[in-house]
Amino acid sequence: MEKIIDFLLSIIWSDALVILCIVGGLYFSIQTKFVQVRLFKSMFLYLFRSKSSEKGVSSFQAFAIAISGRIGTGNIAGVATAIAIGGPGAIFWMWLIAFFGASTAYVEATLGQIYKEVKDGEYRGGPAFYIKKGLGSKKFAALFSIITIISCSFFLPGVQSNSAAAALNQAFEINSLYSGIGIALLLGFIIFGGVKRIAKAAEIIVPFMAIGYILMALLIIGMNITEVPSMFKLIFESAFGIHSTFGGILGSAIAMGVKRGLYSNEAGQGTAPHAAAAAEVDHPAQQGLVQAFSIYVDTLFICTATALIILFSGLYNVSDGSDGFLYKNLTDVDSGPEFTQFAVDSFFPGFGFGFVAIALFFFVFTTLMAYYYMAETNLSFMFKDKINPIALFSLRIVLLLTIIFGAINTSARAWDLGDIGVGLMAWLNFIAILLLRKPAIIALRDFERQKKLKVKKYHFNPKELGIKNTEAWDKDKME
Repeated sequence: MEKIIDFLLSIIWSDALVILCIVGGLYFSIQTKFVQVRLFKSMFLYLFRSKSSEKGVSSFQAFAIAISGRIGTGNIAGVATAIAIGGPGAIFWMWLIAFFGASTAYVEATLGQIYKEVKDGEYRGGPAFYIKKGLGSKKFAALFSIITIISCSFFLPGVQSNSAAAALNQAFEINSLYSGIGIALLLGFIIFGGVKRIAKAAEIIVPFMAIGYILMALLIIGMNITEVPSMFKLIFESAFGIHSTFGGILGSAIAMGVKRGLYSNEAGQGTAPHAAAAAEVDHPAQQGLVQAFSIYVDTLFICTATALIILFSGLYNVSDGSDGFLYKNLTDVDSGPEFTQFAVDSFFPGFGFGFVAIALFFFVFTTLMAYYYMAETNLSFMFKDKINPIALFSLRIVLLLTIIFGAINTSARAWDLGDIGVGLMAWLNFIAILLLRKPAIIALRDFERQKKLKVKKYHFNPKELGIKNTEAWDKDKME
């Protein structure tokens, strides 16, 4: 089994995917004239300018669902593993993939909105929907849908529960099996309540967990403010192979920065469009901008905060690519949430381990909610009418069992399985949005035209713009 997993990883995460993520993000940035910079103010404003309806959630709720998927293990354990393998320089490449990824997030989220459908009285959408409607390929759409269901119910959840269980064990000596069962039971209560319950739970939990963690990070950064310039110098020198200690692992820095950056911010992976499509908005570009903003929150704020905490403390290890270390300041510690726990505890003795464990629990829980939502959405896509109740029940059980199994699995293997899921979805979605970029660009131009006119209420008429197969907009927005 290990040989099969390693083989799949070598194929999926070849240099080609790394190049695709970077070049693809650069291409979308040029095509949108760097929308992630030009319309930064609008990104924040439209976060709060739409209300929920019977069919759709509000922009903020959609943002919360999406950010709950983005903010998770990748922000705490993912940053740690990036440093452990790629050195401090990996953080720069996480920043780069996030910056370009913001334009990618705009494109995929806007496409999710344009090609959404009304199913079971609620808006549904995502890559499978825009592949089918925009590209006209039912087989490609079905392939993405199947891969997403498998990834979100089997490959990805284990990473989350494993990291949470490891952190809880380190802080409170809770058996990993018990942690896995506890997380599964709590999540079961939410997911058996339907999509609206997921949105409401995310709306409450996400701001609480994100603000709490950021405040703690800002406090530690404030305590070490004089060290910030030297930490950024360390990151940049390591990123470009000129640091005396970490210069020899430039390739690992780039690979891990892109891999963990993509895992954390999910730009181009095809996950966020599911949440984006559920939003009730006047214009698709509005939700595209909101989702682009979520990339900044995830990587530039939270991941950077975690990285600085770890680097300030000096409590981390960096592998030399074999069995040795280029830098080692921790003994018998896995490259996961423990790095962050030791780092926070070094500034607040007796408090750090528990704080990080609790924060990670909330991060993990909301991410798992997002995974379920995406899996259910794609299951809905596979059924023309109403979702088969047996299939839906089976999906929920598989997800909950995977959470328990992931909690007791090894950290390395859990991350390997997660990387397979992320990579497969990224390959398929990136190809799709590169082929289907035009409607998203047209929507942006239409939005900016109305913005210049200072209209009181934005509108979106896909027929006038030459965009076809947009039944949700044709029926619901044009009346």
